[in-house]
Amino acid sequence: MSRKKPFLFFILFLLISPLSSVYGQSAATDTLRILAIGNSFSQDAVEQYLHELADAAGKKILIGNLYIGGAPLSLHWKNVQDNKNAYSYRKITVDGSKTTADSVSILTALQDEHWDYVSIQQASPLSGKFDSYIEPLTGVKHFLDSVNDSHVKYIWHQTWAYAPNSTHEGFANYGNNQQKMYKNISKASTKVKKRFNFDLLVPSGTAIQNARNTFLGDNLTRDGYHLDLQIGRFIAACTWFESLFNEEAPTERYHPENVSPEAAQVAKQAAHAAVQHPFKLTKIKVEHPAINSNN
Repeated sequence: MSRKKPFLFFILFLLISPLSSVYGQSAATDTLRILAIGNSFSQDAVEQYLHELADAAGKKILIGNLYIGGAPLSLHWKNVQDNKNAYSYRKITVDGSKTTADSVSILTALQDEHWDYVSIQQASPLSGKFDSYIEPLTGVKHFLDSVNDSHVKYIWHQTWAYAPNSTHEGFANYGNNQQKMYKNISKASTKVKKRFNFDLLVPSGTAIQNARNTFLGDNLTRDGYHLDLQIGRFIAACTWFESLFNEEAPTERYHPENVSPEAAQVAKQAAHAAVQHPFKLTKIKVEHPAINSNN
């Protein structure tokens, strides 16, 4: 069977199905619903701390993440065409409870909630290679436009460059140079937002790079590419929060237990600067806690 047939079947199914069967439940207007189609980098960004920040700000949020480790756009496009039940579907409900369903398709997840935003990203080795975006993203975006309600908005998630000592084989695409990788990611995300008419860009990559130039240093990953489980992920969550709600993250009211108030302030400022200037770096001014303690 050609890959076009399953795709056409999806469209026919949605045209003849009542809206109530397409969405798993009716939308509550005070709850923001976000679905990420991604990999371990979307896991780093939205599965930890984003819900907690929203709760601290008195906002209701529901988060979904369609996860395949290392998945590039080309794999997401293939899975769309084949309607493949290939994803681990992680979900954080309004009350903060977490569930995981295995072997889920993109279409099934889209039908599960009345999503406000759907996020897409490229796999990290290709994140600065815009040419790798064009064909698969054209297909994925067309599919999403075809099956989603007209109110759904689309997010491009700008991911981050590797640590200078990263041993990830994809680092060779950038000459094992963090600055080159970040600049290429920034250029690619600029192009993708314009060419594919994304409603929102979440500049996690710029926020992480901003924070690297503070007293935190280049200690924001746990293995050279995945974010540190505490401050690294918290910076990404702050960036998502401000991008979604158009206000700075409430880090004074919530930050992870192992993140100091000063580090939380860096996260907040790095995220804010990135949202304001998503394609260039900003100097963040937060004093090192050791300096304050000596005063």
